[in-house]
Amino acid sequence: MDVQRLREGLWRWTAPHPDWKPGGEGPAAWPEHVGCVYYESDSATVLIDPLVPVDEAEAARFYDALDRDVERRARPVSILRTIAWHERSCAEVRRRYPATDAWPAGVERLAIGDPHGEVALYIAEHDALVCGDIVLGSDATGARPPGGLEVAPPSWHRDPPEQRAWYEASIPDALQPLAALGADLVVVAHGTPVLTGGAAALRAALAAARVRP
Repeated sequence: MDVQRLREGLWRWTAPHPDWKPGGEGPAAWPEHVGCVYYESDSATVLIDPLVPVDEAEAARFYDALDRDVERRARPVSILRTIAWHERSCAEVRRRYPATDAWPAGVERLAIGDPHGEVALYIAEHDALVCGDIVLGSDATGARPPGGLEVAPPSWHRDPPEQRAWYEASIPDALQPLAALGADLVVVAHGTPVLTGGAAALRAALAAARVRP
């Protein structure tokens, strides 16, 4: 598990996904370690796409830190997902802490029209955009070094047929409102996040997607 402080009250951690398999192809070609977000909202302690490490020592380390934060803040835990299949450890975390179904203050939900309901989340306090499976770190597919962003390739959105049709008809235009936000920080689930200049990196990714063969 790797833990990274992004801003005061905003952290990202990564953990190895238990369903990852080496040599994955198409939509299964994602890196083993996936990203999750911790945010201290005024109304809740927010976890986005949380994944607790499988390793017992790492899980203990994770819960020791989160137990302290939840107790210190004395606020309910709000668990958000960018897409339905990022359930990950959501149920486990809900069983452990007092949770709320109320939408947390300071987080905006941004729909992109995906038939599976994928969304991006914008945290205005930190000018941070949190993305799931549609925007990746530039190193997520192994084709480029870290430091930038890329739109997920068509192979990630080829099934079922309605998902493929939406992708072919809508990407990258559906992501233009995300770039228009002008976010400085773009936190991704797959690959390395962009810690400054996120809007420019996202615009470059959209431009590259337009000329993708």
